Amino acid sequence: MDLRHLADEALGHIPQQRGEEPQASHPMPGLTLLRHHRCNAFQASLYEPVVCLIVQGQKETTLGSHRVVARVGDVLLISHDLPVISRVTQAPYLALLFSVDVGTLRGLYDEVSEAGLSPAPARAMEGHQADPALIESLRRYLALGAGPQADARVLGPLLVKEIHYRLLAAPFGGMLRSLLHYDSPASAVGRAITHIRRDFRSTIAVPELAQRVGMSTSAFHKHFKAITYSTPLQYQKDLRLMEARRLLATGGVSVTIAAYEVGYESASQFSREYARKFGVPPSHDMAAVAEQNALQMV
Repeated sequence: MDLRHLADEALGHIPQQRGEEPQASHPMPGLTLLRHHRCNAFQASLYEPVVCLIVQGQKETTLGSHRVVARVGDVLLISHDLPVISRVTQAPYLALLFSVDVGTLRGLYDEVSEAGLSPAPARAMEGHQADPALIESLRRYLALGAGPQADARVLGPLLVKEIHYRLLAAPFGGMLRSLLHYDSPASAVGRAITHIRRDFRSTIAVPELAQRVGMSTSAFHKHFKAITYSTPLQYQKDLRLMEARRLLATGGVSVTIAAYEVGYESASQFSREYARKFGVPPSHDMAAVAEQNALQMV
């Protein structure tokens, strides 16, 4: 399919606006259209399992030492909840983001087994050129957002299943195929991530977490780092710092309160690790919020 036509269809779902602020639209359940009018600096964010099809522009995403540059016609696949750093490097930028659901994947276990697809070695973040069939299935799902509601209710779930199957069958879908098996290392790490996210403010006992997901401590460390490019403690720290940045962006808390809210016992340690993560101290982000609020009052 000509991606220029897909871009035109996608832009029809995004309201026109003045200015060049990033825009997001949700034409169908689990489908997000993301538009940037200009390039931006690196931003830290938590990506939940998702496939991202680049329709315009270019984006660079980094996970640990692993870097993926996705261009027009490429897809970026994230199989686990991962704290990544990304930036738009060519604009205008337009992407279709489709949420990946492990339950839907596992519902396709029999079909995948019959197709003889094996869990080939893969990373939790993969970039690859999109298959035309995957692009077409995403386009048809997008089109349901502009059609009769009855079509969306009846055909939507079928297309969601089709998209998941095409991801499983794709050359870059090895990690998703690993998630089909509940007892796989990929699934065990996924359960551990769920536990850390649910209670990221509390202290982690890594041996207990490893036992909880059915792995030895050494095997758990090995597989967790292979998938997330970090240790469980570093992963938790990233979650804390990103939540603190979100709190500071609201303009309603101080640095000390933000530190304690996310589980730090020392505000000075929090400030050091915040600056190491984001390149600026938390006081800098607080000042930026205050300046923006002041401008809005003028």
